Amino acid sequence: MLHATSLALAHVPGTLTGSCGDNPGIACRLAWDLTHSANVAQIVQVYLAGPFTRTVRIAFVIVLAVLLRFVAHRLINRITERAATPATSSNGRARLAAAINAAGTERREQRARALGSILRSAVSIAVFGIAILTILGDLGFDLTPLLLSTTVLGVTLGFGAQNLVRDYLAGILMLVEDYHGVGDTINVKDISGTVEAMTLLTTQLRDVNGVVWHVRNGTIDTVGNESQGWSRAIIDYPVPYGEDLARIRLLMEQAADSLYRERGWRELMLEEPEVWGAQELSSREVTMRIVAKTAPMRQWEVARELRARVKAVLDAAGVAPVGPDTIVISASSDQAGTAPAGEAALPGGPPGTPGGGDRPAAATAEDGTAAPPP
Repeated sequence: MLHATSLALAHVPGTLTGSCGDNPGIACRLAWDLTHSANVAQIVQVYLAGPFTRTVRIAFVIVLAVLLRFVAHRLINRITERAATPATSSNGRARLAAAINAAGTERREQRARALGSILRSAVSIAVFGIAILTILGDLGFDLTPLLLSTTVLGVTLGFGAQNLVRDYLAGILMLVEDYHGVGDTINVKDISGTVEAMTLLTTQLRDVNGVVWHVRNGTIDTVGNESQGWSRAIIDYPVPYGEDLARIRLLMEQAADSLYRERGWRELMLEEPEVWGAQELSSREVTMRIVAKTAPMRQWEVARELRARVKAVLDAAGVAPVGPDTIVISASSDQAGTAPAGEAALPGGPPGTPGGGDRPAAATAEDGTAAPPP
């Protein structure tokens, strides 16, 4: 009986519930208590309490979204900073780890910054997207058509921009898996060069001729990285076939040891150079190979210096350089006489042929005039 009476009074204009509704707010209740006027209470309810409540809720959603974004960004920044900091090594290979870390610090920082930027953008889009949908719901918008249209638009873009989506996904995977980074020398299909810039869409290479290549990430199936972790300098040095290879090996080891003992060059080499021995054989020469494990991207300068040291040691030991075959043809004394001193014989075929070593004397006619040669 009491419940039925309260329901009947709820719609009576001259009561609190009749003027402010079943759940009267603080402003409407206060206006009713002060004035006991249904008009004043309804004006406060419609023009003050309702907009104020929506404004407070919208402000709360915005503040909460900003706070969540700030906390997420701080967490992502801490993770990326920790990932960008090189790890230390306490074992016997501390110098190797230090050299590799020193060479790859810039690349590691760039990779961590790129991943952090992607994560921050994703968090911002997710947080503010949910906040916008919540605000639109509070304002009274029907979100069902909006969500359906967004889904249809996403599917349409997915079918129409498959290559673009594939490029972006491939770029994200390359950053996560660390296939290559800025400063690396890589081989992609028929292109070889140094990575100058890398985005989620393309990888920019500059080859040895200075040409800049823009390669879409989605088209990269295989990547050969020449500068990841460590590199190796390879020197193939030819020596005459008749030389004692054991002696040549000792001379090369002497050159490599002299380079490794110098502090400046030792910092670039991770291990002592090794003489692997005979790499190729021919009828004239033996190609000896010597290698050195170096820090990333330092193999070329080490190879140049090591090649110069090997040449100096072999020259000092009297090892003759291997040169091209030379054939010298001289004229016979009974046909052309002896060539003057200091005059080299002309190259060419046998005597009597054009460009040969000797030239036939010009014939003399009976009248004393010179006759043309036969």
